[in-house]
Amino acid sequence: MEEKKYLKWYHKVGYGSGDVAGNCVYALLTAFMMIYLTDTVGLKMGIVSTLIAASKIFDGVSDFFFGRMIDKTHTKMGKARPWMFWPYIGCSVCLVACFAVPMSWGETAQYIFFFVAYTLLNAVFFTANNIAYASLTALVTKNTSERVQLGSFRFIFAFGTKILIEAITIHAVTWLGGGAFGWRTIAIIYAILGLIVNTISVFSVKELPETDEGMEEKRTEESKLTFMKSLKLLLKNKYYVIICITYIFTQIYASVIGIGTYYAKYILGNEGLFSDISLAINITMVVALTVLPIVIQKMGGMYKLNVLGYLVAAIGRVGVLVAAYMGSFPLMLAFTAVSTLGIAPLQGDLNALIASCSEYTTLTTGYRLDGMMYSCSSLGIKIGGAFGTAICGWILGAAGYVENAAVQTTKTVNTLQFLYLWIPIIICVVVMFLLSCLKVEKANAQLIKAQNMNEDSWKDNSQQ
Repeated sequence: MEEKKYLKWYHKVGYGSGDVAGNCVYALLTAFMMIYLTDTVGLKMGIVSTLIAASKIFDGVSDFFFGRMIDKTHTKMGKARPWMFWPYIGCSVCLVACFAVPMSWGETAQYIFFFVAYTLLNAVFFTANNIAYASLTALVTKNTSERVQLGSFRFIFAFGTKILIEAITIHAVTWLGGGAFGWRTIAIIYAILGLIVNTISVFSVKELPETDEGMEEKRTEESKLTFMKSLKLLLKNKYYVIICITYIFTQIYASVIGIGTYYAKYILGNEGLFSDISLAINITMVVALTVLPIVIQKMGGMYKLNVLGYLVAAIGRVGVLVAAYMGSFPLMLAFTAVSTLGIAPLQGDLNALIASCSEYTTLTTGYRLDGMMYSCSSLGIKIGGAFGTAICGWILGAAGYVENAAVQTTKTVNTLQFLYLWIPIIICVVVMFLLSCLKVEKANAQLIKAQNMNEDSWKDNSQQ
């Protein structure tokens, strides 16, 4: 039986455009924040990395807090949309602040300024916005195919935005006058663009009405859940734990690939080549995500495709490593595209997988915890992305990295090669193993089948 459809094409496009706003923040931070702080402001990489890691202490609590707040929200706009709309104003302000560290201040004051702005951006505003945005996948449609399509549209916009931001930002900063002024100006432009697109995305979809039988009783019962009890229910879901760890590793992967800015500058000898690497990644991703819903339908689900995809990704990164040691940049680009082709399925269907994990919690406990369930998206982005950036910074700092040095030491060059060439292979293998354990679609089907059998048995008994 064909599932009921809830969305038109313009709803999917409108929802997906929200990741333009998200990546005006995320892509700028992951690709350029560190190099701005070290090579423009002149801050020490090791100290900045430590501050980023310390900021995660606040982030760890805020993800679950905002997830729970979304679950408890009931307004005319819905549960998630208000939390997606209002916090982005704070995102815009704090994004500009992160790239507007006062150059005239003392070094200690600069570190404090950055830490406060970065923590507010990530632990408060981006957390609320991102969890709400991800939660909408489960709140605007019950159709599995449409959820996958939403994920594809979302990540097409995400990687399309990354293409532009990573390709033009350094050139745009130079065109705007370079230095601190150039970085501050480009941050203002991205912040305004993000605010406009986020607003469009919020009002392009509507959440499904909470009109199920017994909804008021369910609301009352769920409102009595304490934060700690909700957290325990969440962590009892083994698939949530797996997907959360998977999300963290995929974001660490993205951060390590972000080291490509340093790899291009100090090993390839031309930082502009990072734009070519970004194009190879992002164009391949957009093309793959365009056909993803069709491929998933033909393969009968997400499980096999995701596992196979990361096998391809690992093979592709091995190809990048071999090409790099051969000194062939075009071959590096080709294998980068192959690896991206393998990563694409999980990027596109991740939100649908989380929705399936949320359904598993409902089927096994009777409670809906969509907001807290989608906290794994924000948690993964922040812990994986920030700790990935911080760890890379610590390792490079320990290796003797010198800001803007004409030539880096042999130890630093070898460290850059290890981070950029070897670590992605290891991460792909780890993620492939985690995905092999993520059989949530099969588990849900079995639970639903068992429930239907119990209902039929009860009906038969009552008729006798």
